[in-house]
Amino acid sequence: MDTALLLGRVLLGAVFAVAGVAKLADLPGSRQAMRDFGVPAPFAAPLGMLLPLAELTVAVALIPRASAWWGALGSLILLLVFVAGIGTSLARGKQLDCHCFGQLHSAPAGRLTLARNGALAAVATFILFQGRDDPGPSVIAWADALLVAERVALGIGVLALVLLALEGWMLVHLLSQNGRLLVRLEALEAGRGIEVGNEAATPGLPVGTPAPGFSLSGLHGETLTLDALRAAGKPVMLIFSDPNCGPCNALLPDIGRWQREHAGIMTMAVVTRGTPETNRSKASEHGIGTVLLQQNREVAEAYQAHATPTAVLVRPDGTIGNSPAPGAEAIRSLVARTAGAPGSAPTIPLRQGPSNGGVRNGTNGAQGRVPVPAPPAAARIGEAAPPLRLPDLEGQEVDLASFKGQTTLVLFWNPGCGFCARMLDDLKAWEADSPPDAPRLLVVSAGSVEANRKMVLRSTVVLDQNFTAGRAFGASGTPSAVLIDAEGRIASEVAVGAPAVLALAGSPQEGAPTRES
Repeated sequence: MDTALLLGRVLLGAVFAVAGVAKLADLPGSRQAMRDFGVPAPFAAPLGMLLPLAELTVAVALIPRASAWWGALGSLILLLVFVAGIGTSLARGKQLDCHCFGQLHSAPAGRLTLARNGALAAVATFILFQGRDDPGPSVIAWADALLVAERVALGIGVLALVLLALEGWMLVHLLSQNGRLLVRLEALEAGRGIEVGNEAATPGLPVGTPAPGFSLSGLHGETLTLDALRAAGKPVMLIFSDPNCGPCNALLPDIGRWQREHAGIMTMAVVTRGTPETNRSKASEHGIGTVLLQQNREVAEAYQAHATPTAVLVRPDGTIGNSPAPGAEAIRSLVARTAGAPGSAPTIPLRQGPSNGGVRNGTNGAQGRVPVPAPPAAARIGEAAPPLRLPDLEGQEVDLASFKGQTTLVLFWNPGCGFCARMLDDLKAWEADSPPDAPRLLVVSAGSVEANRKMVLRSTVVLDQNFTAGRAFGASGTPSAVLIDAEGRIASEVAVGAPAVLALAGSPQEGAPTRES
């Protein structure tokens, strides 16, 4: 029994020590895991720091006999909290990144993670009940018989092992970092046409060839395809990113700003990987409207975008518009070239010609460019509303023009959007008891007919699976809304989020802010 108690304490102590140190080495990841598991943002940062400290405290308490029982109690409490959090997420159909061992090992928390924590909780329970009076022998009792010289030698040996482990850990991270740098350098060299051997490197898919199609999920359960992104008739810029890539995360504020500033010129989408929960908070923080989730790197590989971040432009006709642009500076340059100077049309590269550097427009040496007229920007206040003809849930076409004569609130919606789901009850309450001067409601929704019928809304619901109407009005996500006056003109900026939409509808939440998408 004593041996079993000792082994249990050593096992728990080792697990919590490794977990605590690994989380302290990656505090941003620990805080993100807190947010993913539903901890409110103001508490995520302090709890992200307190959790690894609590794990280290438990690990230390398990070693001495005097505090071993309390260490076992602390470990059981922590493990039960972990089990409850993981079990709740699994019951909701989500597999969140637990960040259990920091960057050493971080994977979606599934049934195996739940079973592991349950087994460790059983060990902690065993120590609590069997070790109340005697938690087992001391972990270092055997050292009492050692001579002074032997103890010194033992201390030196332990210190050497710790230093060796630290050196190994640093070496692994250094090699991993160097590997990423080499990949990025190769991509940069290829992007600048640096010669390899006797042939010039030609990275990515040839300019002018058809862009590979794809069908990916968004952050709220919607499905978007390349054709859907191209539906607005504008160039599509795909930015390949990764949630664990530092340069990618540093570029996110710029991407959010570009999506808003250049919405009338190009459609910009971030193609990343990971769970919706992992990416949703980042997208929300930086105002990024279109994020697509690939399983691993299948779409990036199809576009031969081997590093992150990398951008590839797809022309309005569905062909490749540039060689991959790896790195933040190359992406910024591509955005600037595509957007063009203020008041001028953007330029899209022509199809590359023969390997000697010629291009099809007859120029020599440099790649030719032709101006491509920018699509009209989203309608502004006072302008006529863009035409909108979409099928309702019965398959009958609904024309926005038929709503003239009364102010209309056009609400862009998605039944699979978590923010929409939380707003649904308020929207129904508004329908049941709207102010006398409230606008008529037209819901432009994605999702299936069945999903939209389950909402049981009284107002007219039309289907727009590709979000084409939303982009035409300047909306970047759901829920968002815009007012159309009785003459069919835009009467408000785009309201984003439940409070702003309800305020625009004339609900009691008057004064909620609106902003242009």
